[in-house]
Amino acid sequence: MSATIGALRESAPHETRVSLVPEVTDKLVKDGAQVLLERGAGERAGFPDSLYKSVTWAASADEVLQGADVLLTVQPLTLELIDRLKPDAVVVGFMQPYARAAEIRALKARGITSFAMELVPRISRAQSMDALSSQAAIAGYKAVLIAASHLQKFLPMLTTAAGTIRPAQVLIIGAGVAGLQAIATARRLGAVVEAYDVRSATREQVRSLGAKFVDTGVSAEGTGGYARELTAEEKAQQQQVLEARIAAADAVITTAAVPGRPAPKIIARAAIERMRPGSVVVDIAAEQGGNCELTRAGELIEHQGVKIAGPVNLAADLAYNASEMYARNLFNFLKPALTRGELAIDWQDEVFAQACLTRGGQITHEATRRALEGT
Repeated sequence: MSATIGALRESAPHETRVSLVPEVTDKLVKDGAQVLLERGAGERAGFPDSLYKSVTWAASADEVLQGADVLLTVQPLTLELIDRLKPDAVVVGFMQPYARAAEIRALKARGITSFAMELVPRISRAQSMDALSSQAAIAGYKAVLIAASHLQKFLPMLTTAAGTIRPAQVLIIGAGVAGLQAIATARRLGAVVEAYDVRSATREQVRSLGAKFVDTGVSAEGTGGYARELTAEEKAQQQQVLEARIAAADAVITTAAVPGRPAPKIIARAAIERMRPGSVVVDIAAEQGGNCELTRAGELIEHQGVKIAGPVNLAADLAYNASEMYARNLFNFLKPALTRGELAIDWQDEVFAQACLTRGGQITHEATRRALEGT
């Protein structure tokens, strides 16, 4: 029997993305699945109902929740929505496992099988499923535009009849996907760019994009493509070098994160106070507590003439492309489990096994289980 793939209109505040776009619904139907969609699901992302040609429209969110064998989401489901899922449903989306304890426990209690896109392993075969990277690229791009809009300078060098305007100096902290996209965007806009990451392996990537790598003498290679947490001595050494570069920058964009932990504090109040008035800091780790001591999530503040932006959910600001990329990630994740439209999950497949958060009344992701159950 063909599986029914469902999607809702996202209900989280300020969330404009959608988990299914017309291109992907067509692919799912071509593969033999049925698609059940809540009306208006894609409107805020620029996908009106008229663009979805191959879906079944649900009269309500309840009809989707009761009819979907697989529910695709952007934001984690609320407790209310989890309670309304059909008993044998499969949920795939961002789950925020380290921050949504009540919701994870509810999925466990109801026996729901859930897959967290944050947990998709970073292996070559799963690159097309890497939703963290696709959405981080958007955040890195948007962060530079935010910096440019608040900076009291041009980013590029300009030669005018009134004289030459020197290019802005931009420092990117963190050279993951978001950071690399920020470097590329700032360079395209004409800024002089420096970048830093505790992972020395990023040095050549930074240089390949035309930026200068800031060498602090600290390396913190971690597992899964992420950085490990620094020791107190390493943090002190890092800060001494970085603070000098922060003081020289017109704009600083911070992207540093450690999975499952608050964002590392890299920019102290004292470092902000050394920056020139009119400078800008854009902290895209604001939702995880921020890389800057003064960051306030969702706010733009000013401290001694320096503007500090703490944007949240940046991917939703470019909802059309963000939804396209995310829906493709979901499709690539789900496709190996669809055989002529029927759902058949191979639990020996490391992608499904590692991305699984709850199954059969258990929390199957070990780190989340220990965090929530303490054993």
